[in-house]
Amino acid sequence: MQEISNIQVNFVALIVGVAGALVVGCLAGYYLRKIFAELKIKEAESLGLKIVEEAEKAAETLKKTAKVELREEKIALTAQMKKEMELQWSELRDKEKAGREKEIQLNLLIVKNQEAERGFDGRRRDFEENEKKVVAQKNKYDGLIVEEIKKLETISSYTAKEAKEAIKTQVIDSARLEASKEVKKIEEAAKNNAESEARKIIAMAVQRLASDHVAEITVSVVELPNDEIKGRIIGREGRNIRALEKCTGIDLIIDDTPGAVVLSGFDPIRREIARRALEKLTLDGRIHPSRIEEVVEKCKKEVNQSIIQSGEQAVMDVGIEGIHPDMVKLLGRLKYRTSYTQNVLQHVKEVAWVCGGMAAELGLDVQLAKRAGLLHDIGKAVDRQTDGTHTQLGVEIATRYGENKIIVNAIAAHHEDVEAESIYAVLVTAGDTISASRPGARREMLETYVKRMSKLEEIGDSFEGVEKTFAIQAGREVRIIVIPGGISDEKASLLAKDVAKRIEKEVTYPGEIKITVVRESRYVEVAR
Repeated sequence: MQEISNIQVNFVALIVGVAGALVVGCLAGYYLRKIFAELKIKEAESLGLKIVEEAEKAAETLKKTAKVELREEKIALTAQMKKEMELQWSELRDKEKAGREKEIQLNLLIVKNQEAERGFDGRRRDFEENEKKVVAQKNKYDGLIVEEIKKLETISSYTAKEAKEAIKTQVIDSARLEASKEVKKIEEAAKNNAESEARKIIAMAVQRLASDHVAEITVSVVELPNDEIKGRIIGREGRNIRALEKCTGIDLIIDDTPGAVVLSGFDPIRREIARRALEKLTLDGRIHPSRIEEVVEKCKKEVNQSIIQSGEQAVMDVGIEGIHPDMVKLLGRLKYRTSYTQNVLQHVKEVAWVCGGMAAELGLDVQLAKRAGLLHDIGKAVDRQTDGTHTQLGVEIATRYGENKIIVNAIAAHHEDVEAESIYAVLVTAGDTISASRPGARREMLETYVKRMSKLEEIGDSFEGVEKTFAIQAGREVRIIVIPGGISDEKASLLAKDVAKRIEKEVTYPGEIKITVVRESRYVEVAR
């Protein structure tokens, strides 16, 4: 029992010792941590002081640098301001000098004006005196005229009013004859200069134009290898011909004409597609609806490609650049468009060449003149698919693709629908007339031709003193035979002008019509 008690005592003592050691360890650790924390705080404080010192040094450096830069900027600004002030002072001195010179000139002008005013006052007084004398003379002569009129009324049977009317009629007739003589002299003088120069310019432009006339109609004829192929073109119960007409929009006329089929339609592009398709089908021999659709589609692509190539070739032939591709394609469509049987693509090329030739002679922009001539009928490429005149459509197309305002006006004014705003519009109008009215360019229908010739002769015969009127040279000249005793030479000149004015007002015609009045007296005797 005593041993157990000792063991317990020792155990308690051990526990107490361990507890005391733990307490001592905790206290020692606390003080060590406190010492380490104080050391870290001191290190942080010293580091902060160091950072602050470095920041103050850096701020001081920046401050000094800013002061130096500010000083340099101030010096530069001062120098610049000084330079500007000197320049302004120099300008002010120049202006002051100019002002003094103007003041001197103004004083001289004032002196001159004062002298002129004094001279004017003297002339005005002389004029007033002369005016008084003239008024006195006028009153005197008015009185004499009144007295003479009274004497004449007493002697003759005419009153003053009747005499005035008789004299007025005589004076008007005399004045018309004198005016006719003067107008004839002026016209002859103008023709000797202006007409010769104009003819020279137009002739130079036209002589460069050497193109054949191409006439196209509303039908195309396809040659067949033999008449047996006609039955295959028609097909069983007409299915082949119906398929071809449906795909192309063109009427096929198959009659007794040997070795030929006629294609009829107003759209020349569709007619060309149908012609090509029928030629391919007859050569191939396989003719049925599906094959027809395939060939027609292929021919459409070929014609579209041909249109583009024709437009590019036209632009290349004329020698201009920078035309929009869509407009080039529209130009190519004109290859299959005719106007009064004249091929429109050939027509616009002719107009472009003529305009370019005239522009070169007049010293104008040749490229601009050619461009206006080439594009003046561009509206005819779409006038059958769109409402509106070809001039309106041409203006819309040219505006859409950014053409020059001069070009747009030339297109709008080439039929005188609007006023020409530039010389290029006048050139296009002249070139269009030259190309359309040259011999062989267009064929006129017989009925229209006869009506125009009859109208010209009717107008000439309607004037008093005309014996007979003849329309000759396809209506380009009207020759009027007058009665020699009824119309004098002076009145014959007036007659030609009156006939020309009436023709311009009542008749539609291409180009110009020459009016020739013939007054001839023949006296025949026979010696026996």
